[in-house]
Amino acid sequence: MACRLSQLTMATLYHVSEEPGIEVFEPRFSELVGNPVVWAVDEEHLCNYLFPRDCPRVCYRAGSQTSETDIGLFLPDSPSDIVIAIEEAWLDRAAAAKLYAYLFDSETFELADAVAGYFTSDQTVVPSGCLEFDTPLNDLASWSVYLRVLGSLWELRDAVVASTLDYSIIRMRNAAPR
Repeated sequence: MACRLSQLTMATLYHVSEEPGIEVFEPRFSELVGNPVVWAVDEEHLCNYLFPRDCPRVCYRAGSQTSETDIGLFLPDSPSDIVIAIEEAWLDRAAAAKLYAYLFDSETFELADAVAGYFTSDQTVVPSGCLEFDTPLNDLASWSVYLRVLGSLWELRDAVVASTLDYSIIRMRNAAPR
């Protein structure tokens, strides 16, 4: 079943995986927060995760602090408010991916990063449901995402980090070498 944004309003938070049938999420140690947690993302940022887990990507959008100059540089005449860039070497894997978005109650979660939409829970979490994404790259249209495919992400990553954009940089350790 291909999912559309309108189908995703039944839960507050999501955890995307390539693994079907996960019944329980146990906290795992995270270097980012320094203790075991279950990670989740809000609906607004779910589109950043419609890729294979290890796929490196640069996700960005204009935020409340984004300058007009950066909008002109990074989002000129863009048909979308959200841009996600991946490397060409990952395109076939991303196109063939089948993903599962596990739905979580937000009750035990705390906001970890508002710009990236990250939440964490230090408790075991049982999903309240699961949605399948059979064609995740096609489903990006539900969020009006502009997908950029580049040979390398490093130059864009460096420019986005130096900008005033809201961004999330994911799995760059798997990007092609500089």
